[in-house]
Amino acid sequence: MSNAFEIRGGKKLSGEITPQGAKNEALQILCAVLLTEDEVRISNIPDIKDVNKLIDILQDFNVKVTKNGKGDYTFKADEVNFDYIKSQEFKKDGAKLRGSVMILGPMLARFGEAYLPTPGGDKIGRRRLDTHFQGFVELGAEFTYDEEEAYYSLRAKELKGKFILLEEASVTGTANIVMAAVLAKGKTSIYNAACEPYLQQLCKMLNRMGANISGIGSNLLIVEGVDKLNGTDHRMLPDMVEIGSWIGLAAMTKSEITIKDVNWNELGVIPNTFRKLGIELEQRGDDIYIPSQENYKIQKFIDGSILTVSDAPWPGFTPDLLSIILVVATQAKGSVLIHQKMFESRLFFVDKLIDMGAQIILCDPHRATVIGMNQETPLRGTSMVSPDIRAGNALLIAALSAEGKSIIQNIEQIDRGYENIDERLRAIGADIRRIEQ
Repeated sequence: MSNAFEIRGGKKLSGEITPQGAKNEALQILCAVLLTEDEVRISNIPDIKDVNKLIDILQDFNVKVTKNGKGDYTFKADEVNFDYIKSQEFKKDGAKLRGSVMILGPMLARFGEAYLPTPGGDKIGRRRLDTHFQGFVELGAEFTYDEEEAYYSLRAKELKGKFILLEEASVTGTANIVMAAVLAKGKTSIYNAACEPYLQQLCKMLNRMGANISGIGSNLLIVEGVDKLNGTDHRMLPDMVEIGSWIGLAAMTKSEITIKDVNWNELGVIPNTFRKLGIELEQRGDDIYIPSQENYKIQKFIDGSILTVSDAPWPGFTPDLLSIILVVATQAKGSVLIHQKMFESRLFFVDKLIDMGAQIILCDPHRATVIGMNQETPLRGTSMVSPDIRAGNALLIAALSAEGKSIIQNIEQIDRGYENIDERLRAIGADIRRIEQ
């Protein structure tokens, strides 16, 4: 039996919705608890599959985990069972979760060795891990890859600080190298470092634990190695992908929605990118208020040419929200070119939108032109399968705005990234329920 969402769309929604804690921050922050023997307390952790799986893996390492309340946990890694990392169980568990790659840096820094099965996760094109391993090798680790076993091994008698120029500004790669460098001997400089808010959160938390990291928020991080780290408390940021999703949902369903506690200063270009599609939104304290709009019109560039929205490393527009922009554009007035630069199969879900009546030309695996219908012809409900986490959420928004009934299958993909999404949407008036098929 597999679960699916049954959605009856075309209803106006209204009310308040609060974003969950950020999934991509959680995966980094949770791995960092391995860097100290002291207690680390983390709050605003989202209750989603990918994060819970990582907490389970930490428990299998014999990290003591105490649940203090909803999304609030204390971790104490004073008696880590290092043999688990070499076990068959870890080969199985670690392979199911892409985020498990970020235990490598902390393990290498604290225990001098680390192992990892080839990780799974999303099918959104090739996500290579070369950046991670090149960084570890630069710091002095020996790296081997067993192809038959699909198993990575790292060993280091001593990590030494170094100037590292990353090939790509990989977020998880930067996080992993920072976590290895905080306990290395001497100074590590990481240039072309990722500077996403989640990575800034990790660096600030490590500094509170006694690390010495400067350049936070820039693409040049300087890490002065220290001997040991202590415990700390940390609260995670709200999930910016959810925040962007709810802005899009409000526009497509012509709804008046307030998104609570968004940590506005950490949203970068996200609010303005939605404004370029003609969506009105205003900052009220730390909330985003979106009025009910009958129509929204895509702005053109100053010279009158067609708007292009493309993703880029932070502080550019996050690739995780391009699928939402694409869906929202289907009902805007005007046209837009969506250019997905960073991953190569994230636009393949547009065939499902075309089935619903959207006017989209898929130019190639990276580019799609959307001709907006100005809310004159609503999308039609249909049956579809969610290919990955972010496209799943985009299809959900399409279905909530469409006329008639839609069924979305493979919603495990949506549940991996979004906590109780159906319950939270029902609270603002959506007609969505889980069914078994």
